[in-house]
Amino acid sequence: MSRQLFLETVDLHNMKERIEYTKTLKGRYFNLLGYFFSVYCSYKIFMATINIIFDRVGKKDPITRGFEIAVDYLGIQFDVKFWSQHISFILVGIIVVTSIRGLLITLTKFFYAISSSKSSNVIVLGLAQIMGMYFISSVLLMRMNMPAEYRSIITEVLGDLQFNFYHRWFDVIFLVSALSSIGFLYLAHKQAPERNTYL
Repeated sequence: MSRQLFLETVDLHNMKERIEYTKTLKGRYFNLLGYFFSVYCSYKIFMATINIIFDRVGKKDPITRGFEIAVDYLGIQFDVKFWSQHISFILVGIIVVTSIRGLLITLTKFFYAISSSKSSNVIVLGLAQIMGMYFISSVLLMRMNMPAEYRSIITEVLGDLQFNFYHRWFDVIFLVSALSSIGFLYLAHKQAPERNTYL
C-alpha cells in the first residue's frame, strides 16, 4: 500500500513538472516541434505504405509537396521554390542531427555497459566505423527529403548507385520499425494502468 502511494505521488509530481514546463517558452517550442514531427512521421508512414504497395519511389520531397497542396487547394500564394529549398534544408539538418544524436546516446549506453580497460581501443574503432556507415546512410536516405536540383548533386558525389533499391528497402525497414514501435508503445501504455491497479 505504501509503495503504491509513493509511486502515485512520484507520478503526480512528474506530471506537475511536465505541465509547468509546457507553459514555458522552451516547452511550447518543443511541443510545437513534437506536433510537427508527429504529422511528418504519419505522412512518412503513409507514403512508405503507398510506395511499397505500388512499387514506386517518391519523386518530390515532403516540404515541396506540402507547399504545392497549400498553393493548389488552399489558395495560399507564396514562392514555393524559395521556401521549399530553405525549409527542406532546415528539416534535413534537424533530422540528421537528431538521428545522429540519438544513435550516439544509444551507442554510449551500450559501450559503457560492455567497456573495460582492455577493450577501449576496439570500442573506439567500432564506434568510428558505425558512425561512418550511419552518416553515409543518413546522407543517402535523406536525399529524398531534398529538392530535385540538390538531389542531383548528392547523386553526382556518391556515384552510380542504385538509389531506387536503397529507397525501397528504406521504406520497408522504416514501415516495419514504425509499426513495431507503435505496437510496443500501445502494449506498454496498456499494461501500465494494469500494473498500477495490481500494486
